[in-house]
Amino acid sequence: MTASPAAATPADGLRFAFGTLTVLRVRVTRWDRPAARAGMLAAPLVGLVAGLFAAAAGGVLLLLGCGPLLAAAGTVAVTAALTRGLHLDGLADTADGLGSGRPAEDALRIMRQSDIGPFGVLTLVLVLLGQVAALAGAYGTSWARGAAAFAVASVAARTAVTLACREGVPPARPEGLGAAVAGAVPARAAWGLAAGVVALCAAAGLPFGPYAVARFAAAALIALGAAELLLRRCRARLGGVTGDVFGALCETACTAALVVLAAGGRTG
Repeated sequence: MTASPAAATPADGLRFAFGTLTVLRVRVTRWDRPAARAGMLAAPLVGLVAGLFAAAAGGVLLLLGCGPLLAAAGTVAVTAALTRGLHLDGLADTADGLGSGRPAEDALRIMRQSDIGPFGVLTLVLVLLGQVAALAGAYGTSWARGAAAFAVASVAARTAVTLACREGVPPARPEGLGAAVAGAVPARAAWGLAAGVVALCAAAGLPFGPYAVARFAAAALIALGAAELLLRRCRARLGGVTGDVFGALCETACTAALVVLAAGGRTG
């Protein structure tokens, strides 16, 4: 009888999360299920670090007089660089697979191809335009509001990935990142983490007034809801999740959060 792998330490989880979700040179020492579970539970922290780092780059551009639009574009570009563009690539591949209208096996084959089809190109353009436009509006009020908005969107985006790794969500194919982390997180832990993230996102609005608290909480909730709808669509069409699907969920949640925060004008 094979012994179960030892429980993963917080350090194992952080290495797994940052090693798989960013370009940071992190030495991942464990790839087993306990490490995957701990790593996906740490995914929101990756979002916080990446979001604040990218917002700092946006702040530098604002200080240089580049204006809110260029600062927003720079922030989104830094985030893409920090993730090797994998989330955006996953979004494009998932759009091509779902948009093909083919059966699951053919859709998954399309998603594995290295080229990007018309559905993927159109989705990428619209999502990036939406993110930059929404963030530019926030930066137009102040850098602090824009940075808080982007941090909330980035954290909510990675929380969507954690939720997609909960028990009961199968992998669409037996290999790849999707198979490594699918179903690794206990459902109660995933939903509990999501509730905690929504509360923290609401707290991020405190410096901007009570209205901002409600808007930040709503942005996180709607972001997770939008990702959940896409997850259900992928499960129905593809049979489960893949690494590309995780990327699509992340970008969908990020965009939804930024749009909600931009919809009412000022974030505070």
